[in-house]
Amino acid sequence: MPPREIKTVDVTGVQKAALLMIALNVENAAEVFKHLDAAEIEMISTEISKVRNIPSQTVDAVMEEFYGMVTAREYVLEGGLEYARAVLEKSFGINRAVEIIEKVKNLTTLRGFDVLKKADSAQLISFLSKEHPQTIALILSHLHPDQTASALKELQEPLRSDVVFRIATLGKISPQTLKQIEKVVDDMAGFSMSQSLSKIGGTKSLAAILNRTNVSLSKEILTGLEQKDADVAGEVKRLMFLFDDIVNIQDKDIQKILREVDRKDLALSLKIADDKLRQKIFANMSERASDLLKEELQYMGMVKLKEVEAAQAKIIDLIKALEESGEIALNMRGGSDEIYV
Repeated sequence: MPPREIKTVDVTGVQKAALLMIALNVENAAEVFKHLDAAEIEMISTEISKVRNIPSQTVDAVMEEFYGMVTAREYVLEGGLEYARAVLEKSFGINRAVEIIEKVKNLTTLRGFDVLKKADSAQLISFLSKEHPQTIALILSHLHPDQTASALKELQEPLRSDVVFRIATLGKISPQTLKQIEKVVDDMAGFSMSQSLSKIGGTKSLAAILNRTNVSLSKEILTGLEQKDADVAGEVKRLMFLFDDIVNIQDKDIQKILREVDRKDLALSLKIADDKLRQKIFANMSERASDLLKEELQYMGMVKLKEVEAAQAKIIDLIKALEESGEIALNMRGGSDEIYV
């Protein structure tokens, strides 16, 4: 019985990738794998192992589709979607050109942000500085909090306060705003975004960003935000967890944290901590461990501020991990009058 011909519409993206790897020679397939992450390699390898009796017509169709996509991508990068469509129409006909362009648009949903994600903060702000604050806020909300935090350092006041306020209050995005974002990303990346964005940003997003900025900058930003909207600023503060907030954690949970913290990180993190926080830590250690830590702090020489902040960040990440696993409870509101029963 001859093998059933499988139409490419019946083949998933991962299956197409597997067939493409099989069609390539081993050396080329290995080169492609170098650009994929472990999860992608595992998925494609699993599909390769499942391939049985695939008709040559199906493989040819996948190869043809891949060629069309690569060709379209090159034309898009060269002159944009309209240019790509015009060239493809001459090569493949109107119907096939439209089909290829639609696939390119679908596969490159938010792909333009990949280019933005690779830009350093100075490049990013240089590119975005002429855009409307709402556009800047929307784009920064799509990036990793670390990158957004770095970008905020490059923004000047009052634009920075305006942008962080808009990040905190982002909701559903209008089609008009999406068109503006599409234009911005197209200008930099040569790709078109899909219209599938829904709710992004918000106070939680801003809190994650500010958690990755240094203390002085995050306080400055929050002060500016308070002047614009005290309620929004209060919500952001409640969602943030700063190193100084450790003083509000219950003693039993402090003890759990200290069992997990690297001793060197603890000493470094306390270098610029206030006395109240230090005493909170000392009180939850054994007398011997407390004396050793005090001695280490006393004789610690000059250290770089970024090393201290890095140590504090590691401890904050550890605390959040313990909180997420349910091992400790955080007083996220930062008040000293929280009642536990």
